[in-house]
Amino acid sequence: MTYGDAIRDGIRIVNRNWQLVLLQLGMVFISSIGLIIIVGIPLAIAFIIFGVDLTEMADVRDILKLIRGSSEMVSKYLGLLLAVLACVLLYLLFVILLGMYVFSGSVGIIGRSIRDSEARFHLRTFFEEARKHFFRLLAFTSLIGVVFIVVAFVLGILGGGIAALVSYAKSQDSPLVLFFGAFFSLTLLIIGAILILGILATTLYGVALVSFRETGPLKSFQGAWQFLLAHPHAFWLYVILFFGYLIASFLVVLFSYPFSLIPIVGGFFSFPYQLISSAFETYLGLIIIATTLNYYFVTEIRTEAPAPPAPEPGDAPSVVEHPGDEPPSESAGEEEKR
Repeated sequence: MTYGDAIRDGIRIVNRNWQLVLLQLGMVFISSIGLIIIVGIPLAIAFIIFGVDLTEMADVRDILKLIRGSSEMVSKYLGLLLAVLACVLLYLLFVILLGMYVFSGSVGIIGRSIRDSEARFHLRTFFEEARKHFFRLLAFTSLIGVVFIVVAFVLGILGGGIAALVSYAKSQDSPLVLFFGAFFSLTLLIIGAILILGILATTLYGVALVSFRETGPLKSFQGAWQFLLAHPHAFWLYVILFFGYLIASFLVVLFSYPFSLIPIVGGFFSFPYQLISSAFETYLGLIIIATTLNYYFVTEIRTEAPAPPAPEPGDAPSVVEHPGDEPPSESAGEEEKR
């Protein structure tokens, strides 16, 4: 399968299940309403109790001055402040779980459409697939998050060491040390980009394992990593999709810039454009998921040889005849009886 075939198949799969785009936009709308209810209302109540005038918070310096001057008020209303922080954490948990649930259902619908070319979107099937894959995908993405943190920590330590080397070279005015510092900085940047892209590619192909093989988080991560090592072209397919998404998102943001220059009409057309651009970016994200899952299915699963059918319980065992054996004659049987 070529890259063009994989992308075309991904577009066809998403077009057959275009309702997933609406569900993603519905999730964003529910998250916005939840932000107002869970965070906005308690925060407004806290501002009223604190007696904070929001018009005084137009500048960062005013905000810092307000924070420094309200230390006594914060100590007095510490319980209210903790309640607001709890509401923020509750909202983050709500958004993560809701997003993961919708993502699980989308992955399940896309995987079903890959296995069966006649399958179409049904809301009941979406909820069934979401319940089926939710906990596995939640555990797998949590593992990926831990890997991201470890990689970022290691890259941060290496980057700090290189920055110290560069600063030392500048203080000593040594061109050779400065050259090595710039060389190591560029090398670290390339290695960091490859690691991040590799983890992202492993994430999507691990999602493919969760969808098609229903494996756990560790086996999905190991299987995705082994798949990328055995098929390097799968990694470059994801790199093409990733940068294509970045370029398309940049163009969407670039085209929205003229609306901010028009005084009245620009604000009128800005909201529909933002809605359309959000739907378009969601559509592109689903195409990336469908393309990678379909590429894994065609490369890894469809090429597997089917196992021979197991014998049914009612089938009689086969008898192997040897060419030198002859059936006993009737006369031999009568002689034995005598």
